Amino acid sequence: MHHLATGKVIGARYYMSGYEAEEDSARIVSFRSPRDSSGHGSHTASTAAGRYVTNVNYKGLATGGARGGAPMARIAVYKTCWDSGCYDVDLLAAFDDAIRDGVHLLSLSLGPDSPQGDYFKDAISIGSFHAASHGVLVVASVGNAGNRGSATNIAPWMITVGASSMDRDFASDIVLGNGMKFTGESLSLFEMNASARIISASEASAGYFTPYQSSYCLESSLNITKARGKVLVCRIAEGSSESKLEKSKVVKEAGGAGMVLIDEADKDVAIPFVIPSAIVGKEIGRKILSYIKNTRKPMSKISCAKTVLGSQPAPRIASFSSKGPNSLTPEILKPDVAAPGLNILAAWSPAVGKMQFNILSGTSMSSPHITGIATLVKAVHPSWSPSAIKSAIMTTATILNKNGKPIRVDPEGRMANAFDYGSGFVDPRRVLDPGLVYDAHQKDYNAFLCSIGYDEKSLRLVTRDNSTCDQTFTTASSLNYPSITVPNLKDSFSVTRTVTNVGKPRSVYKAVVSNPVGINVTVVPEQLIFYRYGQKIRFTVNFKVAAPSKGYAFGFLTWRSEDARVTSPLVVRAAPSPMGLMR
Repeated sequence: MHHLATGKVIGARYYMSGYEAEEDSARIVSFRSPRDSSGHGSHTASTAAGRYVTNVNYKGLATGGARGGAPMARIAVYKTCWDSGCYDVDLLAAFDDAIRDGVHLLSLSLGPDSPQGDYFKDAISIGSFHAASHGVLVVASVGNAGNRGSATNIAPWMITVGASSMDRDFASDIVLGNGMKFTGESLSLFEMNASARIISASEASAGYFTPYQSSYCLESSLNITKARGKVLVCRIAEGSSESKLEKSKVVKEAGGAGMVLIDEADKDVAIPFVIPSAIVGKEIGRKILSYIKNTRKPMSKISCAKTVLGSQPAPRIASFSSKGPNSLTPEILKPDVAAPGLNILAAWSPAVGKMQFNILSGTSMSSPHITGIATLVKAVHPSWSPSAIKSAIMTTATILNKNGKPIRVDPEGRMANAFDYGSGFVDPRRVLDPGLVYDAHQKDYNAFLCSIGYDEKSLRLVTRDNSTCDQTFTTASSLNYPSITVPNLKDSFSVTRTVTNVGKPRSVYKAVVSNPVGINVTVVPEQLIFYRYGQKIRFTVNFKVAAPSKGYAFGFLTWRSEDARVTSPLVVRAAPSPMGLMR
């Protein structure tokens, strides 16, 4: 097989001792080998480093040429997860092997459930601590829980990625009998060839199910006589993990001709339904239900999905993308950055469903975008530390969408903030030349851990060396991080940072500050003058409460030279004043 001589995959290992110890050994695991039995690994690996391939498409949708972020990079595979999840012992063994094998970056589209446990009780935090201290950058997903404070993979020594949309969409048209036309999200290639009667699924309840229950199109809740040949409007419970694909199967089994699914939370995630179907939000759902209620013979027709280019505004933060603040250490902003993770077309394991490509959504899809970009930075700047690469990605990100307006968040379209996207949406055009970087090494992470309450004994359990707490910080806000968070500002507080010049040897940077609401920020010195490459300069950021405010406020600090803009988000929460009770 000479075509394998290109050597894209240069290593593949699998780990199952934890799985075998915990699970019933009689259960047959698909492929006791590194082979991908779910598709997820092929999808993420090709996004990070897939070669250029022509005519990539999903059943004719999204056709075009495609490549991963670093198409010339090689891939080593470490399969640590099985049908029941990933065991710590297998994860840590894989980290050990990957570090020993000499990989340059590790991409982890996996993570703990929210809320995440202590850094030293979480295998990914421990493994990535060792990776970082060996110069290996770990890129990880922030999680798909979507709600505030649900961010995971929150250790400061990894780069944590949230998910956004892009300007490509997959939509089906819903045309009602009165001529009204709506579009909904779908990957269904089935089309209704004629209009059919449209009803609310609650009108087709079966047996012991109440109309309310059948409005959710639950298994066997639909009466076949009432549903046959009709388009059913189904709902999805808020915050539920119900499968949308299953609902289309339930409607199909009941003889339904099509389905409109009302789902406010994830109305942008396209699904490969088994009948003509489309997902709409509450607003459009209300209009369709009101048409049904006020029409004697309501009719509708659903078209097959089409690829829509230039959909706006883009990017938006996906509704499922987990948000800050960091539940363990609020002084470290998470996620760090956002990248495309909604309806991503990438490779698929032919062992699953006989397809070569598939469209998936998740922060699993967004983190390999950052891995690919980080790989290019590492190739151009091989001597840079993991934190320098991470800093370059963070300080060059943008908080504006393609139209130059602030990025928004699905589903409600509110304005995004640093808890949604960290430093912003990645800008690959700027990452190779960030101007300045915020560097940090193992001794800085040791000091960080000492500042949040670890003693030397527990510290050494993780570092496996003779680390001490001699150098510690007053607070975790002092870690030399590319973002600055002060979660409990009493009156005034100062944070120092050190930047390293990686741009022009002789350059001058001026501080530009956008104050968080109710906070006065000053920077000393206001100007940084560099004379050589690699030179380091310290500066101090002073925060002072100017006006009483509730909750977190957001601003930014940009160091500006002729050639570069180096931006850090400022995230501040003023402590409630004890005088409040007296007024």
